[in-house]
Amino acid sequence: MSMEGSCRLGSKGLIKKHEFVRVIIQCLYSIGCGKSASCLELESGIACQSDYFRTLESKILSGNWNGCIDMLNGIKELTEEARATALFLVLKQSLLEYSKCGDDKLALEILRKEVPSLQVGRDKIHSLAHSILFLKDMEQSKTDNNEVCELRRKLLQELENLLPPPITIPGRRLEHLVETAVLTQIDSCMYHNLSGAVSLYEDHLCSRDQIPTETVQILTEHKNEVWFVQFSHNGEYLASSSSDCTAIIWKVLEDGSLILRHTLRSHLNPVSFVAWSPDDSKLLTCGNGEVLKLWDVETGTCKHTFGDHGFIVSSCAWFPDSKRLVCGSVDPEKGIYMWDCDGNELKAWRGMRMPKIVDLAVTPDGENLISIFSEKEIRILNVGTNAERVISEDHAITSLSISRDSEFFIVNLNSQEIHMWDVAGKMEKPLKYMGHMQSKYVIRSCFGGANSTFIASGSENTQVYIWNRRNSRPIEVLCGHTMTVNSVSWNLKRPQMLASASDDQTIRIWGSSLSKKTQPKKLS
Repeated sequence: MSMEGSCRLGSKGLIKKHEFVRVIIQCLYSIGCGKSASCLELESGIACQSDYFRTLESKILSGNWNGCIDMLNGIKELTEEARATALFLVLKQSLLEYSKCGDDKLALEILRKEVPSLQVGRDKIHSLAHSILFLKDMEQSKTDNNEVCELRRKLLQELENLLPPPITIPGRRLEHLVETAVLTQIDSCMYHNLSGAVSLYEDHLCSRDQIPTETVQILTEHKNEVWFVQFSHNGEYLASSSSDCTAIIWKVLEDGSLILRHTLRSHLNPVSFVAWSPDDSKLLTCGNGEVLKLWDVETGTCKHTFGDHGFIVSSCAWFPDSKRLVCGSVDPEKGIYMWDCDGNELKAWRGMRMPKIVDLAVTPDGENLISIFSEKEIRILNVGTNAERVISEDHAITSLSISRDSEFFIVNLNSQEIHMWDVAGKMEKPLKYMGHMQSKYVIRSCFGGANSTFIASGSENTQVYIWNRRNSRPIEVLCGHTMTVNSVSWNLKRPQMLASASDDQTIRIWGSSLSKKTQPKKLS
């Protein structure tokens, strides 16, 4: 082995040639190139399987169980747990074979004396005993040699997964090494905005052209400040709401441009918030200090009004089935309501423990209801178990957004920071994002990009900020608006499309600098 370890590869001399070749041979076998693998073994003089494993293989295939057990007990690098599991598998195979051959005395002796000494748990031992009884009842004929050989091969595969290197090589080792290298390059790429495979022919590095950085369209239909924007889940629509007391549904065309589909007029007050149903067939609109309305997306008609004029809505969210919704109120006595689409109350959270609700959201998997209350508190409620966790922030929270995978959420603070927490509660401290301006108004942020890699936010200084989640400082600052940017939304199906809403009464659609060069369009 000293000769094998003496030859090194690579400019840094960190790769042992013997191990490198073994891993390549294993890969060739795993992708079905057995002839090429055999040729490489012959030419290099390096075998995929170690001498130790080949000896173990011969003992298993010949039924030399005592020899096999001695070899397993002699492996110093094997953990005691793995050794017990490996020995149990060997004794199980030997026991089954003895039983099927009619040697009940020897099988019973192994079951009583050797198997319990492995400390593998009584459940496994009982299961093994039941298997033997089942075989005795079902199979009175002698053991078929082909069946025995197949079972021994299966045992060999199970042991191969248990034994440590260099006796065996972990499965698909070369694929794992290459994938790890690719992931490392992706993680260091601040602009990575692609889904799927990347090329191995060169080191991976995306340019800023992969994310939206240029205004490609300006929407001017609203007659007053635009407070909120949100793309539909299928990426085919954009909804916006404004202090002009309307909400608008925009259609995203194939070429990436947007046209007005419906103007929703029914609220008496400014519309502060909208929420798409997960199936994108319905839209909720929250009037500022008034009721919640449900709209049919196809027709643009109002289907239902929730609550009454005494119910002051602050935010709303959908459950994944598109049949249930929740709504929070700034009135502590109202709390949070769960309704169906016909306005039937299904559940409510009220009382002293449910003070003023600032914002709320349901994780896309439907498991957790996250709400912002008392301005500085985040409440995570598991809807199924009613288990809850509260996170306290030092500054007032203005908004909340959840990642598509239901694992993370971000909150905007009036301290000019965005904090990212995990839903499961593993993080002791949040990841923080800074650079934007927020101290007086409600500013909303969102996750975005092909794998929710980015965070985007509006700002009181008229700009849009984009961060890579791994970096606390923005990677891009987008200029164009002339007043506070209140809300942003990243298109889930078009990772290079971003929308922003501003007090300047416009919505800007941002795209990649590589997208089709067109003059920004204004809809009037």
